Amino acid sequence: MTSSSAALKRTPLYQTHADAGAKLVDFGGWEMPLNYGSQIEEHHAVRRDAGMFDVSHMCPVDVKGAQSRAFLHRLIANNVDKLTVVGKALYSGMLNEAGGVIDDLIVYWRGGDSWRIVVNASTAEKDLAHMAAVAAPFGVMLTPRRDLAMIAVQGPNARAKVLQVRPDWKAACEPLMVFQAAEIGENFIARTGYTGEDGFEIMVPMNDAAALWADLKAAGVAQCGLGARDTLRLEAGMNLYGNDMDETVSPLDAGMGWTVDRKTERDFIGRAALDRDGQKSAFVGLKLLDKGVIRGHMKVMTPHGDGEITSGTFSPSMSVSIALARVPKAVQIGDTVQVDIRGKGVNALVVKPPFVRNGQVLV
Repeated sequence: MTSSSAALKRTPLYQTHADAGAKLVDFGGWEMPLNYGSQIEEHHAVRRDAGMFDVSHMCPVDVKGAQSRAFLHRLIANNVDKLTVVGKALYSGMLNEAGGVIDDLIVYWRGGDSWRIVVNASTAEKDLAHMAAVAAPFGVMLTPRRDLAMIAVQGPNARAKVLQVRPDWKAACEPLMVFQAAEIGENFIARTGYTGEDGFEIMVPMNDAAALWADLKAAGVAQCGLGARDTLRLEAGMNLYGNDMDETVSPLDAGMGWTVDRKTERDFIGRAALDRDGQKSAFVGLKLLDKGVIRGHMKVMTPHGDGEITSGTFSPSMSVSIALARVPKAVQIGDTVQVDIRGKGVNALVVKPPFVRNGQVLV
């Protein structure tokens, strides 16, 4: 191991990945598997059958207190009052006063004054400091759950294979709707994901993670790394923090307008800025019409002015290059624009994400 990687954090499944011969890379300060051989095969496994990802670097945070709902009303742009069934989940941005996205997260209602928030790995320390500052006046208790590991199992056969290896979870997990979770002892099983396929994101005590991973592998679930996770999420039209939005970007300019709830008088952080500034850009999908591969930060040239690629890749499901881009508001779905690939303008079709969902190509 090189000295530069000595300080990297490791998940409870690090040794499992190393023993499997995974290519390990620095991802936001964590030593994580990029792939276990063929990234393309891992991608197709998720679209066609079932694959699993170690997402233990993400940080669950438990929220408790009599004023917890009022705290969440203030903290996030979406409205937790939409959660009327125990276990139901909500996707939202957590904004700064300027309306920029500090992080995107999922919040689960556990009943009463109890919640669980899952934040991104690379922003966890920043997020926790911000959340603690907002929580202080509400007397809310925040507990980071670094004692838990997280495994995402995704694909058309993912849920069946999870319940095959953990049949005692069946009664609680089979009835789950999308974006809903069940708790079985210390295990937290959510029907959520980041791939555009069905499946579970499972939190278990860290000492139980390796056994669950091994049992899933024995049941034919493919081990998948960050490479496939990125191509899958981009095909699914899902944002990646740091690429598609950050603290300088409004959720209205990042395709996250649907997560901003302004129907009530709720004074969430960043609301005044969103009300004042509104949406300044369009956030669209692009499908390359010619040869080439679109990458992040490439210039998009339109009749209405220039835009920028926020995420781009080659789509294994579509066999063409695709991207998410921020462009002038006048750009319309169905327009043809040009992407500057090494100084050459290459034609691309403007489309509405997602590109692929539940195994089906949509554009």
